[in-house]
Amino acid sequence: MQRSMKKERRLRAGDKTTIDGLQVEEGSGNVFADLGLPDAEERLAKSRLAALISESIKKKGWTQAEAAQRLDTHQPTISALRKGRLRSITYDRLVHWVLALGHPIEIRVGQETRREPHLEVAIAGR
Repeated sequence: MQRSMKKERRLRAGDKTTIDGLQVEEGSGNVFADLGLPDAEERLAKSRLAALISESIKKKGWTQAEAAQRLDTHQPTISALRKGRLRSITYDRLVHWVLALGHPIEIRVGQETRREPHLEVAIAGR
């Protein structure tokens, strides 16, 4: 098998290229922003916390009912979390659950900058 000697160029957010006859655009890393949804940073932050919680529940082998009991909530709330339906789940609850699952949380507030304030959740090891 012979590899192409073409040099791959890295695309940046918004860059467009054609692959197999289809025009594609490189995403920004925030699908909510790419879709033009309001509060995109907040949506991404909540989804990252929810993914960590859902992954932790799965690793522990808990049923939704067991997770609900251990996290002091109701099974339908855990079901909504697992399906990514986060509208009714607050940051407060998500942070409480992350801590209850044994994950440390660090909140940093940076210095003022000239750019718009922003929110970001970074999960260690990802």
